[in-house]
Amino acid sequence: MAEIAIAPPTSDDMQGVAAADAPLETTAAPVVAPPPEEPENACETLYIQNLNEKIKTDVLKASLRGLFKSYGEVLDVVAHGNLRMRGQAFVSFASTDSARKAMKDIQRFPLYSKPMQISFARTRSDAVVKKIDGESYDEHKAQRDEHKKKTRYTNPLKQKFRAKRMAAEIDGAAAVPAPKRPNVQMPDEYLPPNKILFLQNLPETVTKDQLMGLFSQYPNLHEVRLIPTKRDIAFVEFMDEGSSGVAKDALHNYKLDGENKIKITFARK
Repeated sequence: MAEIAIAPPTSDDMQGVAAADAPLETTAAPVVAPPPEEPENACETLYIQNLNEKIKTDVLKASLRGLFKSYGEVLDVVAHGNLRMRGQAFVSFASTDSARKAMKDIQRFPLYSKPMQISFARTRSDAVVKKIDGESYDEHKAQRDEHKKKTRYTNPLKQKFRAKRMAAEIDGAAAVPAPKRPNVQMPDEYLPPNKILFLQNLPETVTKDQLMGLFSQYPNLHEVRLIPTKRDIAFVEFMDEGSSGVAKDALHNYKLDGENKIKITFARK
């Protein structure tokens, strides 16, 4: 005969049995939820992931500072454009309370169309130590430098990054020059990022004010240029490639006249 596995009773089951055996009471004591536990690593610095990698570092830092400053004094915003740190940033506040409230309110906020993933940083930032514990900054910096030396060759993330870089260098050194091919123009859809966008399939009745109104809802718009001899195309220029990329992704195939979809690509350099 096959054995029948019986799952052990859960805590909910035992509570139900206890409740059934207990005498009835006329009134029930109010249930008060315990306050949420403070994370063990709560500190003044927030670690942010899943940031839009197309946005330039200086633009991203300014956007983060503007977004977080309403929650308290922002001491520093750290972000790097290198391959290992791309899409990540650190925001340091003057107090843990400010950091805690900012993380609660802004968690999953879609900055440049990507929801941010926010957690507390594992260590206090240099800016925080300088501001709050100025006398111990030299000791803090010395400990951090020592930790970097120890983990330089043992950190798994650094090892993975170093292996990829070495593989790329080896492949590049061993590559055999390819035979020359005819000069074939790259399709518009695969052009590299450019701060200038190329618009096609526009209604011939479109005006500059219409395009300005459409694209000005995205940050850092610089100029809109129509072509008098060809009314169905135009150029829209932004201050940087990251801003133009956001507008391109949002408005490609937009029906400006309600019928025909406009085509938006990066302009050729």
